Amino acid sequence: MLPPFSVVIPCFNEAVRIGETLRLTLDYLTVNAPQSELIVVNDGSTDTTAAIARERLKDARIETRLLENFPNRGKGAAVRSGLLAAREPIGLFFDADLSTPLGETPKLVEPIASGEIDIAFGSRALDRGLIGIHQLVRVATGLPFWDTQCGFKAFRLDVCRPILEAARLDGFAFDVELLYLAQHAGLRIREIPVRWNHAEGSKVQFFKDSLRMLREVIVLRARR
Repeated sequence: MLPPFSVVIPCFNEAVRIGETLRLTLDYLTVNAPQSELIVVNDGSTDTTAAIARERLKDARIETRLLENFPNRGKGAAVRSGLLAAREPIGLFFDADLSTPLGETPKLVEPIASGEIDIAFGSRALDRGLIGIHQLVRVATGLPFWDTQCGFKAFRLDVCRPILEAARLDGFAFDVELLYLAQHAGLRIREIPVRWNHAEGSKVQFFKDSLRMLREVIVLRARR
C-alpha cells in the first residue's frame, strides 16, 4: 500500500482517451492507495473531455474532483491549479496519455513519503531523441538534470506551495520553472529513471514546441 497522495491529471481536448485513462487511474488508486484523491483539471477543452471525465468520476470509490480552467490557459496553469487544490501531503501529476505507466508511481511517491526528498520526477534521459533539448535546457538554466520535461512529477506540497504560487510560465517550460525555483529555494530534488512509452496522438510538435520552450526558458533565466 502507498501512503495517501493527490493525483492531478491536466487535460485539453482528450475526449478520445480520458475515459480509459481515468478508469485505469481509479483502478490503480483503489487497489494501491485508497485514501488518495484524483483531481482532473479540464483546461478549457472544446470537445467532450469534461463530460466524459464527469461521468467516469461519479461512481469512483476514492475522492475525486473535476476542476475547470476556462478559457484554455496552458498545461502549466492546469497543473498548478490541481496541485494547489490538493488536500493530501504529496501531489503527483502525470499526462492524460499515460506515457509513464502507473506502476512507476511508487518510485516517486515513496522517497517523498519517507522524508528523503521534496520533489521527485521521472526521467527519460535514455531516449536519445530528446538529448538535444535536454542539453539546451541544462545550459540555459544551470539545472543539473537531464530530463526536466517528463510529465511525471511528485511534490511534498507543504514546502513546494511557495514555488507553485510564485511560478508564472503556463507553456511547455513550466516544469523547468518549477525545478529552477525549487533548486534556488534549496529543496531536495531527485531525478528518477522511469519507463516511458510514446503515446500515439500526442499533441507535442517536437521542433516547434522545443523552440517555444527554449524561448520561455531564456525569458525565465532573464527574469530571475
